[in-house]
This record gives sequence, structure tokens and C-alpha cells, in this order.
Amino acid sequence: MPERITWQAPIASVAGKDAAKVEKALGLHTVGDLLLHYPRSYVAKGTLSDLSDLSQGDFISIFGQVTRCDLKPYTDRRTHREAYRVLVTVKGSDGALAMTFFDRKRSVATWRLEEYAIGSYGLFSGKLNWFNGQWELTNPRSKTFKAEGDASAAYDDVPDLVPIYPAAGNVDTWHVQDAVALALDLVDHVPDPLPDGLRERLGLLDARGALRRIHRPADHRELGAARKRLKLDEAFVTQVTLALRRRESAERTTTARPALPGGLLERFDERLPFTLTDGQRQVSDTLLDDLAGSHPMHRLLQGEVGSGKTVVALRAMLRVVDAGGQAVLLAPTEVLAQQHARSVTALLGDLALDEMSRGGLLGSEDGTRVALLTGSMRTGQRRQAMLDAASGEAGIVIGTHALLEDEVSFADLGLVVVDEQHRFGVEQRAALGAKSARPPHVLVMTATPIPRTVAMTVFGDLDTLVLSELPKGRGEVQTTLVPRANPAWLDRAWERVREEVAAGRQAYVVCPRIGDELPAEDDVELASVEEQAELLAVGPLSGLRVERMHGRMPADAKDAVMTAFAAGEIDVLVSTTVIEVGVDVPNATVMVILDAERFGVSQLHQLRGRIGRGGHAGLCLLVTGADPGSTSLERLSAVAATRDGFELSEVDLRLRREGDVLGADQSGRRRTLRLLSVLDDADVIVQARELAEELVATDPELATAPDLRAEVGALEESSRADFLGKT
Repeated sequence: MPERITWQAPIASVAGKDAAKVEKALGLHTVGDLLLHYPRSYVAKGTLSDLSDLSQGDFISIFGQVTRCDLKPYTDRRTHREAYRVLVTVKGSDGALAMTFFDRKRSVATWRLEEYAIGSYGLFSGKLNWFNGQWELTNPRSKTFKAEGDASAAYDDVPDLVPIYPAAGNVDTWHVQDAVALALDLVDHVPDPLPDGLRERLGLLDARGALRRIHRPADHRELGAARKRLKLDEAFVTQVTLALRRRESAERTTTARPALPGGLLERFDERLPFTLTDGQRQVSDTLLDDLAGSHPMHRLLQGEVGSGKTVVALRAMLRVVDAGGQAVLLAPTEVLAQQHARSVTALLGDLALDEMSRGGLLGSEDGTRVALLTGSMRTGQRRQAMLDAASGEAGIVIGTHALLEDEVSFADLGLVVVDEQHRFGVEQRAALGAKSARPPHVLVMTATPIPRTVAMTVFGDLDTLVLSELPKGRGEVQTTLVPRANPAWLDRAWERVREEVAAGRQAYVVCPRIGDELPAEDDVELASVEEQAELLAVGPLSGLRVERMHGRMPADAKDAVMTAFAAGEIDVLVSTTVIEVGVDVPNATVMVILDAERFGVSQLHQLRGRIGRGGHAGLCLLVTGADPGSTSLERLSAVAATRDGFELSEVDLRLRREGDVLGADQSGRRRTLRLLSVLDDADVIVQARELAEELVATDPELATAPDLRAEVGALEESSRADFLGKT
């Protein structure tokens, strides 16, 4: 009897000679990693896949009995030498599938005749190919099942549901099957994150039983029970981690920031040239109530593109300044930071102190200073901005990752606002918070709508607010697909740009690359800013004021271009996605996105949000070479069909791998999601959150659940590794 092994034992202890290639191809290092590498599908013994639901190039695995195996010599056209073709037919109870193996050596072909003897059973995996009026597999990988006596003995030894594992490189599903079978028999302790009492109350399998049934299900009932238990595990560990974060935050105290009668906020409201929407007022009231409390606020504000998140955030920042503190706004790009600085200063008007009023006190009736700090600023500008932040001269500080640097400090940091949270991690929020003597209030904003269960999973340590109502006066935006293969349609797109400019409006042209830094993909030359700006200026847009902007330009140059565009001195701005968020030019009414299939759903929704902001109708033209029936065209059609960001966020999630929702851990660590679907398993996530709150309320140290405590620690460590990997 082989020795028992631990969960953390190296994979070589069960994978033998295949260990190195399994580890390299699949990133599995321990026995635990292997047992958490679940089958991607199952093949019922004796059946074939329903070929009517498959298409050319699909990768399939089938199990069945060999009913034909013939050797056919032929002359290879390239070498003019004799070669061999082995024709095999595999039959299941519901059909048969042809297979062809090509071999140059007669010895190999002869071996196949023995290996695939008529009556034997085998598992075959390969890409589906339509040839001579039928489906076939060409040179599939295979594993045959043999037994003493007749072929039926081998058939009986195969489980009714054959697991098919995610494979890569030269690692096939049966390599994983063999290693998993040994690991299940030898591992001594399987960590169980569900406390015994909770598991028994819910009537669920224990962890070992669930793993055995996910890898070796006797039938679909056993498989269902295993999946139910393991899905809850994934949700539960995440929700306990988030519940502990929420508890830690709730136990901390901070400086309350109450209202100041006659203060900056009141005077700002009096000067506002527009009326807040009901949604903006409700969200603002909630934030101001939170700021008046002695526990740090932790809020996620989801706002549709153009819903007015900036003014809501500014009102919260002014409340903090009124109360003697400072507010910082962290933006992911210099263009967005500069745009925020311009927008905030413009909204404040005469309440934004200038250089002549240096020396004023925070919260004074004279207003407050707005400081900008980015990585590319000149030394003198940077030094002054840091001095204004450290001394308290600046009540509002706006910047990029430069704000996270150790030498940046604040006099009294009371509120951290993080814009476009998906570009930052928890640790970056914490890095800013650490610059305050007491925990600051935190407001996280995103214009990328997030499905409820994703928000509950990814941002579960934050309380969510939604701002979906658009301010009155916003123009409707029509979105149309323009096939690149139809020159007449593309010509008409440029005519529409000229018509809008002739009417006194402005336009964006968005390209996926800057110059020649990216190779052509799929033999299609992707549009670049540098080339398109020149072609348009001398071609279809000749006579118009065409300018370019991209991320490699110096910060001053980018700022100058955006200032000129906002002032109406540029008719057409040819740009990369640096204008994706935060850019507000109300006079821009048309956007042409070239090679639109190269952008994601959320990115296209964000880009489209840059037009139609000034009351005039907008037009977004998605120029694409996507093939009919492709996923890319499906994405673009979804964007054209609706402006509902939350609906698009679900489309986006369904069209890409959900395993990417929580991100891939660094250094080959496993993904957080394996079985759980954040869209389809909403009930599991909600249940896990309730169970996590219940457990953390009674056992915040997780003393009664050591395996759970270890899993939570590993997840927290993984999050930190992700952060370190991004900085």
C-alpha cells in the first residue's frame, strides 16, 4: 500500500513521469492544486457528442468501441515516399465517428492496428473536421482501455461518466485522470472550509466526498451534489474574506465631518448653474450622512456614463474641507486626472483659490485650493503640489499613482475618492488611507456598470450606491455598425463627420494603436492614430482642423490638445482610448471607432459616453471587419442595440471567461473561480454572504474553522500578490 500524502505534497508524488509536463502546461504544483483542477465536461460511456450542435474546429472528446480499423498505404506528395493512413471508426449507442491517423512509418501504423483492434474501447480527443461529407477527427490523441479476457471487461472498468479535464500542451485528459485517481486514494487530509455544524445544517457533502464525486461521479445526481458543495465553497471563502474586511472597517473610528452652516458646500450649491437630479441628490445625501459619522465610510458609487458622478464626489469633498480636512481624488491616467482638475476647478469657480491667494486656511470663506499631482510634472510643479498637500494649503488634491509614493503626505486626509476602481486594487486604496492619522472615508467610483453579483463578489467590502439617472438635456446617441468591407458605408461615415462639423460640432476618431508598435493581426492592418490623422487630414476630412492625441505624448502636450479641443479650436480629435473616461466636451457629437472589434463591450460603452453630452443628438459609428456570426460581431451588435450599461455588463461577462472576473493570481496561483458563475449562481452568492455574516458575527477569529482561516489567509495573500504585481 503506497504511503499517504499531504494536500501540499508536490505533484510528482502522484503524477510520476508526467509530473514535469503537467506542472509546466497547467501550472499545477501540489496535490491540492491537482484535486482543484476540475473536469471541464463529462462523456457518458458508450455515447458520442451530438454532432449537429458542433462546428468545424471544435475540440471534442468521445468514448466508444472501435468497429473498423484499416491500413491504407499512399504516396506522400511532398516526399514522394510511401506513407500510411489508418482509418478507424468508433461507435457509441447513439452514432459513430470516423477518425484518420497519418503515419510515415509502417511500424507506427502497424502498432495502431493492434492498439485500435476491432472490439476495443477507447477515449479519443481532437478537433472536429468536415471531410468527404462527414465529420471526422484527424490524428486525435487517444487512450485505449484493455482488460483480461474479452473486450466487455474493459468496458465495465470504465466509469459511466468519463471526466474530461482542461488540458494544454502535450498533457492530455487521461494524464490528469490517472494522477487525480491516485491523489484521491492517497491524500490524508482534505481541507474543508465549511465548519462541520454549518455543513451538516445545510445537508451538504464533506470536502473529501465532494472532490471524489466531482472527479469520479457515478451518475449525474452525484455530480450535481458535488458541484453544489464546491460552488458554495468558492463563494463562501470569498464572502468570509469580505465580511472580515467589513467588520474590521466597522470597528474602526475616524474623524466625523459634520456640516458647516454657510460653508463651502452651501456656497457651492448656491452657485451651481444646474439643478441636481433626484438621483444625484439622494446619493449625495447618503454620502454626507456617512461623512458625519465617526466610522469610516466605504462606498462604491456606480454611475452610468454621464450621470454626474463628479459633482456628487465634489460635494462630498467640500463637506470634508468644510470640516477642516482634505480630500484626494485618485485617477488611473494623467489625461483623466487633468480633466478632473479642470472640471473641479470650473465647477468651483471663484471658490477655487488661485496662486495669488496662497496662505488661506482650509475651510475658510475664501474657498479652497485644488492641487494636481502626476508623475510627469516638472520638478518645481511637483514640489509645490506636494507642499500644498502636506501643509494643508490644498483642500482638494487630484492625481495619479504618483499620490501613492512614500514622500507624498497630507495635513489631515479625510476622504479618499478613487475613480475607475477597476483599474486599482484594494491595496492601493489602503496605501492612500495609510497617509492619514485616522482611517479616512473612502468613496470608490466607476462608470463601468457592474452586475449585482459581481459587485457583491469583487467589491463586497464596499456598500454600493447606484446613480443611473442621466441629467436633463443629454442628447440621444445612435450607434451604427459600419462594415469595413463596404467602402460606400465608410465614405458615408466621413461625410457624417463633415456634416456635424459644418453644423458647429466636433468629432472623435478612435484607433486601437498609436503608430507601428503593434504588428498586424490576422493579416489586417490595425488603424493607428499617427497614420489615420495624416490620411484623414489630406483625404475625406481635408480642410478640417484635425489633431492627434495618445498616451505616449508628454503630459503638457496632451493637456494642451484637450484644452484646445474643449475650446472648439480642433474639429476632429484622432485618439487612442486615452479619452475613454472623464473627458467632457459637450460640443462633441460624433465618434468613429476604427477596428471596433478590437475593443471590449465596457470600453466601447465608455467611449460612446464621450458624445451627446451637450443636448445635441450623438452618432457613434463602429467600423469593423468582424466576420458574420463571430463573437466579436455579437459584442458590437449588443453595444449598438442598447445604451443600458448594466445590460451590457452582463453581455460582456457572458461573452468572456468568468474566471477573469476576480483576476488570475500571480506566479501561477490558481484562479478564484472554477465552478461558480457570478451571473448564473446569484442565489449561491447571496446565500454565501448571509452565511459569512452569520459566522463572522459569532466567530470573527475563525477559531472554530481552521481550514477556512487558512483559505481566507491564502486569498488575502493572493490579493496582495496581485497588487504587488501591478505596481
